[in-house]
Amino acid sequence: MDSEKYIKELQKCVRCGGCKASCPIYEEESMESMGARGRLSLLLGLSSGRLTPSQILNDRIFSCTLCGACAGLCPLGVDVKEIIYHGRNILKRNDPKRRSLRILTKFFVNRPKLGFKLLSMSQSILFPFLSKTGFLPFKTELPDRQLRDSSHVVTVRNKKGRVAVFTGCSINFIYPHLGESLINVLNLLGYEVVLPGGEFCCGAPLRTLGLEEEAIKCASRNYDLFSKLNVEAVLSLCPTCTLTLKKEYTGLIGKGIDNALDISEFFMGKLDALSSSGPSTFISNALYHDPCHLQYGLGIKKEPREIIRSTGVNLLDSGGDLCCGFAGLFCFSNKGLSKALLSKCLGEYEKTDAAAIITSCPGCILQLSREVRNKPVLHLIEVVEEALLRKS
Repeated sequence: MDSEKYIKELQKCVRCGGCKASCPIYEEESMESMGARGRLSLLLGLSSGRLTPSQILNDRIFSCTLCGACAGLCPLGVDVKEIIYHGRNILKRNDPKRRSLRILTKFFVNRPKLGFKLLSMSQSILFPFLSKTGFLPFKTELPDRQLRDSSHVVTVRNKKGRVAVFTGCSINFIYPHLGESLINVLNLLGYEVVLPGGEFCCGAPLRTLGLEEEAIKCASRNYDLFSKLNVEAVLSLCPTCTLTLKKEYTGLIGKGIDNALDISEFFMGKLDALSSSGPSTFISNALYHDPCHLQYGLGIKKEPREIIRSTGVNLLDSGGDLCCGFAGLFCFSNKGLSKALLSKCLGEYEKTDAAAIITSCPGCILQLSREVRNKPVLHLIEVVEEALLRKS
């Protein structure tokens, strides 16, 4: 969003307040400045010179989870999320609170292999220290390998099609076993899988910190790489990555990766192959947690549920659309709010007798696993893989 469009979008807002209806932060804090309308008013004040950058102003603008729940509620179609991105880009130079987070994020985006190696070597000492100091909001352990180290193609006999996988940072470095499950499922369905070398971070973490110029570089590199592939689809296990590739790149570089798809979109046309003849022996029942960027950004809600039911799992009502509080780097810079959103979410889930929680986002898995101890938190691809292996 350029400066002229930014001002026009801010001035379009008539302060009706419809955007507050689904805002998880406003619901938690009940302060005007902690909702979408309040943030737009603050940014309009900043643009007109009535307000100047301050830590309080920064904290309000950076308190948004960027979930997109307000996106479809504005009667005038104000692009709230893009306004917040642009506002953060303006404020970044006067935001010392998140300076170290910006430095670390840029380092890991530009040198992911080196960053992974350093963290892996030092995690036994570093992670406990970071947890104790409060910098690391969750406990995790890095695997001894990454999913994608170089370009390669996983071939299959009797090939029905060819797809590419955008691994994303979390799958590549934290949950490579989920990427392996996706490749296995695609092979079982007859698809050759391409993992191209040269993939960059999608850019979403950079944008959340106001680093638009750096995000544009990532977008250009990924577009040049994936748009040249002769594949049916570019699949990702992370809704944030898919949303960024498909839709947000159009705002950043004027073009998106049109065939980027969430796995539930791709698998919906293959329910016959996934369907089980009886109840699942994997888990008796489960509830499904909707990732914010999947349901609000990509408009995908019923598809994962239909896929889960087709595998023979008894799906329970989850009790409403609740943000888990991860929201990328939000959980680092807004730890109290992140934990409060998680507690509210799990408070609803604990009212059910679900044997497992299923979601479609690695970030949600990381966040939910902070507090869930008595049941597994699974990715949708794990349920699909088990169903296919059971049939074969």
